[in-house]
Order: sequence, then structure tokens, then C-alpha cells
Amino acid sequence: MPYPKRTRYRKYRKGICRRGCETGGTQLCFGRYGTRSCGAGRISYRAIGAARRATSGQFRRNGQIRVRVFADPPITGKPKGVRMGKGKGNPTGWIARASTGQIPFEMDGVRKSLIHPMGEVACSLKGIGPRDGK
Repeated sequence: MPYPKRTRYRKYRKGICRRGCETGGTQLCFGRYGTRSCGAGRISYRAIGAARRATSGQFRRNGQIRVRVFADPPITGKPKGVRMGKGKGNPTGWIARASTGQIPFEMDGVRKSLIHPMGEVACSLKGIGPRDGK
């Protein structure tokens, strides 16, 4: 699972996801094909790992997959049945912030006929859509 081994602070503030187009990470750098995010939002570290495993299974170890997002801010949550107040909850997972137009996954080394089914698997993430490049 892609998340940091240690962080400077245990709990972070929520922050915002930019609704406009992102300037960095919008061009293909490592592969011929990629998935482009259609909207701003959060991607959990579990969803990133599941998409990476599912796409590598579609390629049958022939192609190369690059994950260009990293889940570094922790998210916190309180257990069920706990009343409001008494401070912030414990860290429960990690997220990656995806902006509009950002490319989280890039693929290379496979035929174009395999790209579309793999894109559908990777698009199961919220707000991510397939996009051909180069």
C-alpha cells in the first residue's frame, strides 16, 4: 500500500481540493496512455493499491504501470457510538488529493486493445476517467 512510513505530525488539517484545473501532473511523462481525473476529490490509499493490482492483473505482467499520486495526508475518524466533542479522532487511513486534469496512472508496453479494459478497471476510482495520449 502506498503511504508514508512516518510523518512529521500525526494528524493534519483537512485542507481543500482545488476545483480548477491542475497545472502540474497533467502531461504524460512515463507512458503512452494514462487515466485523467475528471473532477477534484480524494483517493484513498486502499483504492490506489487496488487499482494498481487490478491493472497489473489485466496486463499479465507484460506492461509497465506508473502510479503518479501518493497518499500522504492522514485522515482521522472517531469510532461509532462516540459522542461529539473530546477532540479529534485517531488516524484511520491515508488519502491523495486529485485535482481536475491530473493523471494518476500511466501505462506503457502493452497493445492498445488491452488499454481500454484496464482503463475501466482503474476508472472505478471516484472521478477518474480514461484518456489516450501521445
